[in-house]
Amino acid sequence: MTITTAPPRSQTGRSHLQESLFSWLTPQDRTPAPEPEQKTAPAPAAKKQPKDLSHTWVVAAEIPVAPKIAKVADDRGSFRATEGQRVNALEVYCQGCRRPYDEVAGTDCAEKIDNRHLIGGDQSTRAKRKIPTPPRNARILPGGTINRTGINAYVSGVSRPVR
Repeated sequence: MTITTAPPRSQTGRSHLQESLFSWLTPQDRTPAPEPEQKTAPAPAAKKQPKDLSHTWVVAAEIPVAPKIAKVADDRGSFRATEGQRVNALEVYCQGCRRPYDEVAGTDCAEKIDNRHLIGGDQSTRAKRKIPTPPRNARILPGGTINRTGINAYVSGVSRPVR
């Protein structure tokens, strides 16, 4: 036996459903709207922590592994080493500035100060690329324009050979 109840005829539409969602909130539970803040003098700024300029040292390592572990390392890009396994360190360098330990130990990390050394120096003062000069007996012939847009690009030359 199935019993169904219909909503009262006075409640037409769906608005009565939304009202029932929040019926458990009483007026004292509702939070009042935030009051507009009064403009006052800004509070003195707290002491800023000095920026950490230390190096993050990493080791390029050489670890002998079994063929099964080599396959997992190749697929996943990582593997679990066994406890007590000896690791040969090939190079120790800073992960940020990519400089060797013996060159920059005891100094601040250049990557955290200014990252220009990783992009080849200051771009405004760097020398421009030189255009290669053609050989002496070479002739430069002017070429036609190539249409790389629209249906003409598909029909002739770009994805099919020129007819």
